[in-house]
Amino acid sequence: MTREEGGVGIGARLRAARERRALTVLQAAEKLHVDARVLEALEAENFEPLGADVYVRGHLRRYADLIGESPAQLQDLYTNASPAARPDLTRIPRGERAPDSARWLLPGLLAVIALTLAGLLWWLFTLPGAKPQALAPVAATAAAAAAPQEPAAAAPANTAPAASVVAARAAGAGAAAAGPTLTLKFSGDSWVKIADARGRTLLDGLQGPGSTRSVSGPAPLRVVLGNAPAVAMEVNGRPASLAGLVRRRGDAHLTVDAAGAISPGGRGD
Repeated sequence: MTREEGGVGIGARLRAARERRALTVLQAAEKLHVDARVLEALEAENFEPLGADVYVRGHLRRYADLIGESPAQLQDLYTNASPAARPDLTRIPRGERAPDSARWLLPGLLAVIALTLAGLLWWLFTLPGAKPQALAPVAATAAAAAAPQEPAAAAPANTAPAASVVAARAAGAGAAAAGPTLTLKFSGDSWVKIADARGRTLLDGLQGPGSTRSVSGPAPLRVVLGNAPAVAMEVNGRPASLAGLVRRRGDAHLTVDAAGAISPGGRGD
């Protein structure tokens, strides 16, 4: 893109404001935690290497705030300038899913559920029955010949606690299967895509400043943030740091496991 005819271009205003602050390009880049080539491209009005519009606008706003320029005026200049053809980096192609993994996923899940239910039923019906047998030698006396039913009467008292323990364990297992909950708060425009372990898309699209989104699904959750510096993330209600996960151009690819731990993700996640 080039500057507007008859006026001062974006690059000239950025350069002049930076020089008024007595900053070099390298010094400004260090303060913004970006590559110096990003600021050089902005001052040269060479926006193509910066990617999609959302990235260019994000870099313009942060640079303008640092050097005391007007972000709104620079955004208007950028909007009114004649657009050049740039690749749309917000559309990240999905990697092809291996056919074998999709074919065996459902049978494997059903087998795990069946084994879990069988173990719970075995535990429920065998554990309460063992305790009355242990009481039989104690109750077997000559004077208590007419009272063999007392151990049987104690069985219902033992059954209730056992059933409550089973219910508590089942509830805990259900909560773990639900997966972590992510809450995203946006201070600027950012494209976001989140998918769960089943490949289901939980969130996909451009989010505006001031918006908040919350999603949950089976772990691991795969997350792609187009403008990561404009996103504050919480995992299960706790703030999560993106330090070390943001790439040079401002995007981030990461994975959140069932315990809420965050790790770098691949480009195709």
